[in-house]
Amino acid sequence: MDDLRIMADSDSWQRPNHCGFPLKKQSIVADPRARLKTTQADSRVPRAPHPLAGAEFVTGVAEPAQLPVIGAPEIAFAGRSNAGKSSAINALAQRTRLAFASRTPGRTQQINLFRLRSGALVADLPGYGYAAVAKEVKRGWQDLLWHYVTTRPTLAALVLIVDSRHGLQALDRELLTGFVPSGRPVLILATKADKLKRAAARSALAAIESELRELFEFPPVNLGVQLFSATTRQGVAEAEAIIAQWLPTTDPVGRDVAPG
Repeated sequence: MDDLRIMADSDSWQRPNHCGFPLKKQSIVADPRARLKTTQADSRVPRAPHPLAGAEFVTGVAEPAQLPVIGAPEIAFAGRSNAGKSSAINALAQRTRLAFASRTPGRTQQINLFRLRSGALVADLPGYGYAAVAKEVKRGWQDLLWHYVTTRPTLAALVLIVDSRHGLQALDRELLTGFVPSGRPVLILATKADKLKRAAARSALAAIESELRELFEFPPVNLGVQLFSATTRQGVAEAEAIIAQWLPTTDPVGRDVAPG
């Protein structure tokens, strides 16, 4: 299996990010006593405006030169192929076919950009970890993904899609270790929770939390994880509330963004 070129060299932790400080495990600023932020479906959670509602496709990007001019903040959705990324985006956007799930996992080879009512952009990144294509082709689009995640100055936050039945995989861990220390927020959606019994779902969530604690030694305050199901809409309200905090509250001409 091809890697994501995330740990391409031994000095990768020393590369400065766009904020000007190195990506080091030690650079995570967090209260060691803080508990990993975890949210689950709860009818008591207040309904926030639907931040992804009204999203419209803008363009597909197959190489870095095609990325839009730096401007509005961007939120990226990443994850292994067949983890439910397209379904999660569609559920959050209240659309059925905004993001397309290929019948052949791993075939999406470009970054698809969608503009929100606030003027911000959502970047649907190529799925990684599975694709019956030539190695050079696969590496090409995985290099594009890594270039975007590590160098895009307007990338404000990351939503990582993980199949709750399988937990974090090697490429998920590599992506997290490269992104979390930058201080930008990350929300992990443990998808397909409806396919697990309640006790099994709780155990799956606890396993991801435990691995994150081991991965980062203590829970970073900028990292959250929750159960999610596009089918039953479990966790949609909680995810919307978090994502809404990352986005501007006015559209490009300064008007308040109406609730969804």
